[in-house]
Amino acid sequence: MAHDYLEPLHGLADDGWPVVLYDQFGCGRSTHRPDAPADSWTVDLFLEELDAVLDHVGVSSDYHLFGHSWGGMLAAEHAVRRPAGLRSLILSNSLASSELWARGAARLRAGLPDEVEEVLDRHEAAGTVSDAEYVAATDVYYARHFCRVPHSDFLQASFAQQAADSTVYQAMWGPNEFAAVGSLKDWSVVDRLGEINVATLVISGEFDEATSECRQPFLDSIADVREVVVANASHVAMIEEPDAYFSALRAFLSDADG
Repeated sequence: MAHDYLEPLHGLADDGWPVVLYDQFGCGRSTHRPDAPADSWTVDLFLEELDAVLDHVGVSSDYHLFGHSWGGMLAAEHAVRRPAGLRSLILSNSLASSELWARGAARLRAGLPDEVEEVLDRHEAAGTVSDAEYVAATDVYYARHFCRVPHSDFLQASFAQQAADSTVYQAMWGPNEFAAVGSLKDWSVVDRLGEINVATLVISGEFDEATSECRQPFLDSIADVREVVVANASHVAMIEEPDAYFSALRAFLSDADG
């Protein structure tokens, strides 16, 4: 998704932390390549892009790194390489393993109304996941576990840009949030998390689609880690419960700077 839905992060600049948000290749205002082979979209590509952004902005020798959802996957991949300038890491509503994400999603789906789960199962078995009935059923899941409040303009902007070109999402993840069927289906950073050597905040929502299963390896394996679970929020906690969310971020960044 394009960076728009993360615009609330700009508020951190008022407290002295300059904030840089960017659109990755293939989304938002960056270069789109809808005809690129599916296997050209790789974790290594986006790691190289992140390094290029850090160099271009001139902060590669001293920076905090924030990653939300897929961004947290990428941020963890970056941090296990122990870049010299990384000061701290924020893994927001993210996951350590695609398999663990799928396991958590199955548990959340089991809590949906029976009629909704039946629609999901029926269309998945038939391969008709673009059917309007199926899409409406996924919206029930998203209203519980992605965003539990009316969608802000900046969240709608990110959705609109992804709808206009979902090339990367489709290639790397799949048609929806339930489980990866693209190139990330076997992705995991679990066995490398012990390499992360900076202070790390793992923050998520009480009803997050990034469930406790897929977050637990961060807590088990990163030496200097703290966890915050934002009450009454799900996957976009910075939009749903901004006061609690940004209070946690500010406290963590102050400690990391101190």
